[in-house]
Amino acid sequence: MKAIYPKDYEHIVFFTGAGMSAESGVPTYRGRGGVWSQYRWEEYACQEAFDADPEKVLKFHELRRAAVLACKPHAGHAAIAELEKRHPRVTVVTQNIDGMHQRAGSWNVIELHGSLWRLRCPYDGLTEDIGETFKNYACEKCGSWLRPDIIWFGDMLDQGVMSEAIAAIRRCDLFVSIGTSGVVYPAAGFPRFAKENNARCIEINPEPNEMSSLYDEAIRNTAGKALPGLFG
Repeated sequence: MKAIYPKDYEHIVFFTGAGMSAESGVPTYRGRGGVWSQYRWEEYACQEAFDADPEKVLKFHELRRAAVLACKPHAGHAAIAELEKRHPRVTVVTQNIDGMHQRAGSWNVIELHGSLWRLRCPYDGLTEDIGETFKNYACEKCGSWLRPDIIWFGDMLDQGVMSEAIAAIRRCDLFVSIGTSGVVYPAAGFPRFAKENNARCIEINPEPNEMSSLYDEAIRNTAGKALPGLFG
C-alpha cells in the first residue's frame, strides 16, 4: 500500500483490538492459550465473583497487571503515538484494557472495556492505580471494596464511553481497524458509522474475517509491521 498522508484527513480514528496487544505478548482472553482456557471467568471476571470473594478477584487482576507490565508496546503502538504528535485530530478507540497505547505515548484514547489501571468505588468514583499490585483494596474514604474498572462478563458497556467513541467515529474521514474482527455489536457497527461520513476505511489484520467486506482496503499484516512507514 502507498503511504497515507495525514494532511489529507481532518480526523483519523484507530480502532484496535486484541491482536494489537497480542503482538506485544499480552495474553489474550479467548482462544487457544487464552486466559479463559486456564481460569474460569465465573470465578474471576464477573460481578457475582467479586461480590462472593473480592480479595480473590483483586489478586487475580494483580496477576494480569504483572503479565501486562512484563510486555512492551510495539512499533505499531509507537507509530500511532508519533502520528498524534504530528496531527491535531487523532483518536484511538480500543477494546483493550492494558494501557499499551498510553505507555507508547498516545493520550487521546477511548477505552471501551475499561482499564486494568483504574479501580472504582461504588460511592466515591474512580481512582488511577498503576503498578503490579494495588495500592489499596478498599476505598480510603468509605472503606468499600474497590472493583477493577473493567467491563466484565455480564456487565453493560458504559454508555457515556460508547457515545464518545461513536461520535468520534462518525466525525472521522479515515478509519483504521487493527487487530480485531469487530464482529460483535456495537463494534460491528463502527465501520458503518465511519462510512456515514464517507470515511476511507482500512483494515489491518493478518487474516480476513466476516467484516472485511466493509473496508475499502485491507493490509494483511500485523500492526507492528504495517504501521511504521505507512503515514508519509
